[in-house]
Amino acid sequence: MVSATAENDDAPSLTVPCADPRGDPFLRTRFAFPTRSATFLRRQRLVDHLDHGLRTPLTLVNGAAGAGKTLLAADWADGLREPVAWLTVEAGDHRPGVFWAYVFEALRTCGARVTGVAGAPADSGGVGRGLLTSLAAELNARDRPVVLVLDEYDRMTAPEVAEQLDFVLRHSGQGLRLVLVTRIEPLLPLHRYRAAGELTEIRGAELSFTTAEADTLLRLHGLRLPVDAASALVERTQGWAAGLRLSALAARESTDPERYLKEFEAGHSTVADFLLAEVLRGRTQETQDLLLRVSVLDRFCPGLADALTLRTDAEPLLAGLHRENAFIERLGHSWYRMHPLFREILRAHLRERMPGVEPELHLRAARWLRRSGFLAETLTHGAAGGDWDLAAGALVDDLAIGQLFTGLRSDALAQLFAGMSPEAGSAASDLVRAAGALARRDLDHGLVRLRRAQEQLSDADGSPGPATARLSCALLEALAARLTGCPPRAEQAAVAAEELRRDVPDRLLDEHPELTALLMTHVGSARLWEGRFEDARALLTRVAGAVPSGAATVLPRAESMGHLALLDYLNGWLGRAERRALAAVSEGERAGLPKPPGAGLGRLVLAAVAVDRQELARARSLLDSTAGLPAREHDPVATAGRALVASRLLLDSGDLCAAVETAAPDVSAAVVSPWAESHAAVVRAAARLAEGRPDEAVRFLHGVSGDQPVCAVEAAAIQIAAGRPQAAIDLLGTIRAEERTGPVVRVGATLVRARSAQESGDSATARALVTRALLDARRERLRRPFLRAGDWIKPLLATDSLHELAQDWLATDRPRRRHGERLRTAPGPAPLVAVELSTRERDVLRRLARMMTTEEIAADLYVSVNTVKTHLKSAYRKLAVNRRSDAVHRARDLGLL
Repeated sequence: MVSATAENDDAPSLTVPCADPRGDPFLRTRFAFPTRSATFLRRQRLVDHLDHGLRTPLTLVNGAAGAGKTLLAADWADGLREPVAWLTVEAGDHRPGVFWAYVFEALRTCGARVTGVAGAPADSGGVGRGLLTSLAAELNARDRPVVLVLDEYDRMTAPEVAEQLDFVLRHSGQGLRLVLVTRIEPLLPLHRYRAAGELTEIRGAELSFTTAEADTLLRLHGLRLPVDAASALVERTQGWAAGLRLSALAARESTDPERYLKEFEAGHSTVADFLLAEVLRGRTQETQDLLLRVSVLDRFCPGLADALTLRTDAEPLLAGLHRENAFIERLGHSWYRMHPLFREILRAHLRERMPGVEPELHLRAARWLRRSGFLAETLTHGAAGGDWDLAAGALVDDLAIGQLFTGLRSDALAQLFAGMSPEAGSAASDLVRAAGALARRDLDHGLVRLRRAQEQLSDADGSPGPATARLSCALLEALAARLTGCPPRAEQAAVAAEELRRDVPDRLLDEHPELTALLMTHVGSARLWEGRFEDARALLTRVAGAVPSGAATVLPRAESMGHLALLDYLNGWLGRAERRALAAVSEGERAGLPKPPGAGLGRLVLAAVAVDRQELARARSLLDSTAGLPAREHDPVATAGRALVASRLLLDSGDLCAAVETAAPDVSAAVVSPWAESHAAVVRAAARLAEGRPDEAVRFLHGVSGDQPVCAVEAAAIQIAAGRPQAAIDLLGTIRAEERTGPVVRVGATLVRARSAQESGDSATARALVTRALLDARRERLRRPFLRAGDWIKPLLATDSLHELAQDWLATDRPRRRHGERLRTAPGPAPLVAVELSTRERDVLRRLARMMTTEEIAADLYVSVNTVKTHLKSAYRKLAVNRRSDAVHRARDLGLL
């Protein structure tokens, strides 16, 4: 061998290109492209990305073991027109002379123009700068670049080689394109290449298979799975190439591949063998122990990992595992997570190597997480470790017991604590049990547990327990008072809560606004039940508009809006009630809740409004939609509201017996609700009057007074129809707070006075009063008082002036079946210009009538949201309206729906 010394930087080193500097022959397999199997899947998106990489000097393909890096690079390189030098790096290449000898041979093998002038290293331990300079100059002089692929570059650990590679790459100009295929971050100054726009990167997330790619890969293995099965496999493996291929190979041997891929035990599979060999092999005992122990965690940081290992070396170990792409992903702020399949395998391995240790690891994690303020994870690990007192204590101490009712996490928390063992006997555990029972409306068990918790919160000296626990008790007391119809008890809970708030850290109150909002909603509901409308409105308005509007308060906001809608309805404000009810329904829907809280009461109010407008089909549909409400909706207010709507609907449909049976709310309450009782009395009286028994009808009205204005005007109408005009007028005189009552009260009272004038022979006054009533009612589309008024109003409405006021809006969809004759105003004349809606416009309006959102309509009709909006605008223009509800009503009035 003829050579120049490596120490002479000015003279190139020369060697015969048949052996490396150690005298060993070159291993030709290291220069060969890896073979792709028949089931290899070419992923064009990654090939295109690598093609783009030819524009930059350096391309990095960085991913975990089995991510498909090598086969991707080989498939891409095999199709290039440019010469490609392929070299698989090995551990011995850390000696610069050996590494560069193999690089030179790879360049020579692919036919690149590297002549003997450039030479080759003669010393395995070093390489002269002159030799590298000559190589860079040779490459820079090329007309076409040569692509150098260094596979398994993570085996290169020599900083000296990295510096030399950087030197050659920087000085080769357009003559060299370097592709590094590696599991770890190379030692090259990537930040500089990144800043200069000279780096192309393909990392783990991009290497992951998509569902479509996984489906194609499975088909190449002879497996045809439903889309959801392929998607589930991708989710479980996170698109990891080796996991998908190994799973597919194993599934081919199964008689039911789909079931195998859904249920295979990760800890006992070829995937487990691969991962344990590739990731755990060669790791220190400390690293293996760390990986096994943190496998019980969804995410972890060094401090939490140290708590599980009882050591203090987690930080460098985790950083190293992340650098090596050992299926440890950095989440930021020193937090990591493990690949889910790797975690699943390690947990199975943990149970085999350290049986019985898993519950203790969960408890160590729970204690650390509780000290660090991570509530959700504390609950999960406390429950997994079997320490229910710890989990319940964390929930109560954090003032988070309201989350059992918020609708967002309540189902998950209920499921978590469903497994609580009877041995858990702390006050916090009983509070959680009480909350769960009350959420299910199981009052008996809920109250027993609540009393037991309150007893435990006072120690032998009689001193109170923690303020957070006592405030949690106040919340549950308020809910129990609401469910039992006991306003005094609710007020006591509110007073106690106000005092306790001073003893609770402001931080907790700010973090858990749902507790205060829920408590105020319960108290407001109890006040509404008692008939204290203005007091209830003041409290409910604060919840609906003043509390933080985040996801935590969706339920109390929606429920408060529903209660406010009912208050507006009970005071005779039809349009206002409708708007608030729609807001209540949409509040939960916007939050993405499957069964939006508060929607039940909101829909009941919408149904009540539809009855007053005599849109009985719509009212029936809305009422039916509340039949499947979750148990949390079934409280006295909602039950009475349903009885009110259902009985009035049955009454107006002519089913008098059913109306009477339905009128009284089926609820056991400590306090009688004046408005619920009054509405029930009015329905019963109206049924008796329709049956021709006016004396019995009047007897039902003894308890109705002006404190319930809507009921009072309906009762007055029944009195005058029963031949008691003076009693009717006297009853109207008892109505107080007229400035707070809406058009329903004004219209009803005006019609009673009009009938009194008509029967007294004062037709002019009667006509003037009916005119006023029509003007008030038309704005609200209030039809019911006119259609239930009786024969006396027909001659007045037949006059030209009143007929003109009534036309186009007083027609209804009321059934014709009646006990006794009812007024039927004929629909007004057809519009001067006929309204014609297209088929698609009618489709959109029909779905609007079912209260579907624009997005839901688009999905249902398989069109875009913009297309739906275009149809809506056209329909609005044709119907001369500018609101959704008006469009639906107008279309119904015109018989277009």
